[in-house]
Amino acid sequence: MGTRTITLDASPPIHRDMRDALDKGLFHKSLSVLAAQVPPPKTGIMLRSQVMKQSLMNLPKIRSVVPNPSDPEGDRLMLLRVQDESELSAEILEFLKTEAKGLVKYQLDLDYDYWTADEILQAILPEDLCEGSPTGFAMTGHIAHVNLNDEYLPYKHIIGQVILDKNKRVQTVVNKLDSIDSQFRFFKMELIAGEPNYIVEHHESDCRFTFDFTHVYWNSRLHTEHQRLVECFSPHDVVADVFAGVGPFALPAAKKGCAVLANDLNPESVKWLRVNVKENRVSDLVRVSCEDGREFIRSVVTRAYDEPFPAYTGPRPSRMQEREADKRRRRLGSPTPPDSNTAPTQQLPPRTRIAHFVMNLPDSAIQFLDAFRGALVDKSADRDLRGLYADALPMIHCHCFTRELEPEKAEEDIRKRVEDKLGCALSEDVTFHLVRSVAPNKEMYCISFRLPSEAAFASVES
Repeated sequence: MGTRTITLDASPPIHRDMRDALDKGLFHKSLSVLAAQVPPPKTGIMLRSQVMKQSLMNLPKIRSVVPNPSDPEGDRLMLLRVQDESELSAEILEFLKTEAKGLVKYQLDLDYDYWTADEILQAILPEDLCEGSPTGFAMTGHIAHVNLNDEYLPYKHIIGQVILDKNKRVQTVVNKLDSIDSQFRFFKMELIAGEPNYIVEHHESDCRFTFDFTHVYWNSRLHTEHQRLVECFSPHDVVADVFAGVGPFALPAAKKGCAVLANDLNPESVKWLRVNVKENRVSDLVRVSCEDGREFIRSVVTRAYDEPFPAYTGPRPSRMQEREADKRRRRLGSPTPPDSNTAPTQQLPPRTRIAHFVMNLPDSAIQFLDAFRGALVDKSADRDLRGLYADALPMIHCHCFTRELEPEKAEEDIRKRVEDKLGCALSEDVTFHLVRSVAPNKEMYCISFRLPSEAAFASVES
């Protein structure tokens, strides 16, 4: 007889009338399955048998070998994925007759905890909504955030509760609303399950970020973009972060050794940025400001020149390395050495030249590019900005959206908008990077280019 396809219906019971609140007690199912009685020494042999693999229990999270409830210290029960002996092939029956001590019934009890989030929602949502059941979410600290389409809103609290129950790291579930704060561009949201605790601690790129998720912008899906851009920086560089937020670019860059001028217009973002700078021990490398991005661009070049950063002198030790060094010094009775990060700077020139501008405000960053016109023009006789930037002008990394889905058309669209704002053509070190698709007809890009000298030294009156 050929191999049979044997299946058990382990799907949860259907409760499509459930809408306002989740009743977990209704999700229970008992399956009566066959089990082979097997002496403990023979279980390994039978589990490795090719014949048994055709009928062995294969439901997720269910062990195929369990103790016998009537004799826990005696024979083991090897669960089969059938409910009746007639479902077994002659080959398997012959094998069990030889190797097992008989067949018995075993009751398998499944409850709410057994099924996945998707399986539970498939049993609750109307059939026409099951295909796209919204079990996906993004994690920020302990918060899971979803973007529910309108048709799922009547079930939002059930959806939130299921996500909360099925993901141990989640303590709070929020649904992002369509409305966006018009000035500071963070999403408004509603609590749909869990604790109303929005102060999160999020770890990324060896940094710890703390912030109020309801008052600042954060997107965990941009982790690879944060990492990609920071990898472009040299530890010796000075980086100007125009729309720094709570520091997803600024802090990893500073951890690398970069000196960072980090700015944001949102006072809440700046408050948490200062906290994060301190907690990540980069206070000497990150200077925080709260001003309009256009004003920041116009003033930051002279600011970096007038208040230079100390030179980079190599990677700093971690907390653990500092503690170990301190223990060794105490053990040997040695005095505390001078700060290795500051001692050699007397022999190295300070950092005065900005190498990179980061502009991560995709909705409107391009609109701020006109601020670079004349940004390096300085009437003070004390500064030689033209000489300082003679070898290389800063790289600009500007995030933006486009409706063009074909790469060539997208690049053409972005380039035109950038050049219109700068008032000149791009010619040096121009690259386009597709960051992510944010909607069916909307792509997020990062255009990187060397600031043209025609813009940097343009007449301020022009």
